[in-house]
Amino acid sequence: MKLLLRDDVEKLGWLGDIVEVKNGYARNYLIPQGLAVVPTEGNIKALADEKARRAEARRLVRAQIERLVTAVQGAEVVIAAKANEQGHLFGSVTEHDIADNLRKQGFDVADEMVKMSGHIKDLGVSEVTVRAAADLLATVQVMVVSQEQTVDAAQESNISEE
Repeated sequence: MKLLLRDDVEKLGWLGDIVEVKNGYARNYLIPQGLAVVPTEGNIKALADEKARRAEARRLVRAQIERLVTAVQGAEVVIAAKANEQGHLFGSVTEHDIADNLRKQGFDVADEMVKMSGHIKDLGVSEVTVRAAADLLATVQVMVVSQEQTVDAAQESNISEE
């Protein structure tokens, strides 16, 4: 039976392909699941329109992701964490911490977008990759400072203001 695919079907074809499948597979799976229809002129035209709408939606999403990557590129994240005298953290800085800080700065970044080789466990500066899409990457500089330093800096700024 020949069918017009309404969606991508693994190991069979892509949206808009006309494929030949066995009758049982068509009647019992593809058609009831809404994955395929009989290829009539109306169905082919409707699918072409849907394909164009999906392409436009993908283009808009891609443009939005590109704007996000451009905005995030070179951003600086400062995270205050408890550390001992040698600079080792009590705990670690994770992808969630970095993504949360970026969200507070106004960037729409999910935790899964932040890619690190391992959690940051020492004070200092590290570079972290934000992967918004397979081929769209941004580099973010993460500065981990001791909470005591930030408290001291805040107290100094309060004293200098008075």
